[in-house]
Amino acid sequence: MEVTALLDLTGKVALVTGASAGIGAGIARRLAEAGAAVAVHYRGGRDEAEAVAAAIIGAGGKAATVHGELTAMDAVRTVFAAVEATLGPVDILVNNAARQTHAKIADMEGEEWRGMMAANLDAVFNTTRVATDAMIARGHGGAIVNIASIEGLYPALTHPHYATTKAGLIMFTRASALEFGRHGIRVNSVSPGVIHREGIETNWPEGVKRWMTAVPLGRMGEDDDVANAVLFLAAPASSFVTGANIVVDGGMTATPAF
Repeated sequence: MEVTALLDLTGKVALVTGASAGIGAGIARRLAEAGAAVAVHYRGGRDEAEAVAAAIIGAGGKAATVHGELTAMDAVRTVFAAVEATLGPVDILVNNAARQTHAKIADMEGEEWRGMMAANLDAVFNTTRVATDAMIARGHGGAIVNIASIEGLYPALTHPHYATTKAGLIMFTRASALEFGRHGIRVNSVSPGVIHREGIETNWPEGVKRWMTAVPLGRMGEDDDVANAVLFLAAPASSFVTGANIVVDGGMTATPAF
C-alpha cells in the first residue's frame, strides 16, 4: 500500500459520539480531513454540533449531525438508522461520549454510581452491539475506537466511579477485539491524559501545576493529539492492530510513583 493511502478514509462513514465539542469535535474534524463522511453525534449541544458539521462542510468535507440518547438500545438503533439514511452505513465508530463527575466513594449515592456506569459503559455496549451487528451483516469489517483514559490505569481521588468505567472500557475493548476479529472488525482504545480545555488553568490550578511539574513532555495534550491516535486506529495504517490501548499522555504514566 502506498504511504499516502495509509491514513486515507475516503469512502468511509464515521460516527463520533459526543462530538459537539472538545476531544470529540477534534476527532470528527480529523477523520473528515482524512476523507471520511462524519456523523457528529450530540445529546445536548445541538448548536455546537451543527457548528462542527458546518466547519467540516465548509472545508470541503462531508458531515451531518445526529441526536440521540445512547443509554437506551432502541434510541441507539434510531441513531444508526439516521446516520445510514443521511451518510450511509457506519464503517468507523468512535465511542467518545462520556460523563465525568467528582465524588468520593464515602459520599457517593447509588444513583451517582449507576449514572456513571450507564453513561460510560452501557452506552458503549449499546453502540458496539448495533455497530457490529450491521458490520457483520454487510461482511466488510470495520473499526471501533473507544476513548478511555489514563484513569483506567491509575485512579484519581474523587473519580472512583469514572476511573472504574474507564478500566472497564479498556477490558471491553479487548473482549470485543477477541470476539469480532474473525469478522474483520478491529476494536481499539485510546487513553488520554490531561487534555487542555478553555479555563482549565483557572478552574483546576493545583492539578495543572502538578501535571506540568511531572509530565515528561512538559505540556498538556491537545484535542488533535487524541484525534491523531484515533485516525491511526481507524485507518489502514493499523490494519493489524486490534485489542490495543494507545496511551496519549505525554509520558505521564512512565513517571515513577515513588
